[in-house]
Amino acid sequence: MVANYLIGLREGLEAALVVSILVAYLVKTDRRHLLPRIRAGVALAVALSVAITLGLGLQSRQFTFKTQELIGGTLSIVAVCFVTWMIFWMAGAARTIGTRLRGSIDSAVEGSRWSLALIAFLSVGREGLETALILWTSTRAAVGRDLSPTAEQTATPLLAGLAGILTAVALGYLVYRGAITINLTRFFTWTGAFLILVAAGVLAYGVHDLQEADFLPGLDNLAFDVSATIDPSSWYGTLLKGIFNFSPASTKLEVAVWAAYVVVVGLLFFRSVRRRTVPAPPLAPAAVSH
Repeated sequence: MVANYLIGLREGLEAALVVSILVAYLVKTDRRHLLPRIRAGVALAVALSVAITLGLGLQSRQFTFKTQELIGGTLSIVAVCFVTWMIFWMAGAARTIGTRLRGSIDSAVEGSRWSLALIAFLSVGREGLETALILWTSTRAAVGRDLSPTAEQTATPLLAGLAGILTAVALGYLVYRGAITINLTRFFTWTGAFLILVAAGVLAYGVHDLQEADFLPGLDNLAFDVSATIDPSSWYGTLLKGIFNFSPASTKLEVAVWAAYVVVVGLLFFRSVRRRTVPAPPLAPAAVSH
């Protein structure tokens, strides 16, 4: 699934860049003996992220339908909050992330023994937590509201996310080795714009979950129903569902929330992008005294 692959690629690339910067700086400053601490922090973050992903999947099977929908809808909204913050933060920090991390390393070396491991754990763990929530939400959307999905239904979106993460790891390694260069500002701008649409779909799906759980009203108040035109089981229906969480039968509240998110977040995002790309006006020449 394209959306899950992109999420894995973007989140994985952020984590891979952080790790490559940490490792490269330690190597260049002749601090190779500190590398095991970075590895320990990364390994712990990866293990925790995998455990959270598996735990969410296993635990959700133990709940009743309405409880599962309530938890799923809540976590979908939490995932959207993570994605929104990530879109704005990474687009703005792409140019300065190296400087910030190098300053953190210097401070950590002077501090406690495990400060470096903590930096690696927090940096990678944040991306892992975001990825776990988003992939879990996307997997629920892909399998629908079946309480007993097949292994293939569950595995497909997760494998797409894993493929994106592995691609990101490979790209991070190539960047570290100097084999390729990536315009990070452009990459995070374009993927950020795409993820706004993905996040809007996740938010709408989460709202529908809360309506299914009777937490929000309006489940029977449909804005449109194009199920007869767009077959959910068709290739294009599956594509729209997999990428944008599009539902052929959407409630008015879902549509309103989707539109509000796209308009508000989209305008703020492109305004911030435009502000970063517009060069500063030249300074006025100083007045010449006679």
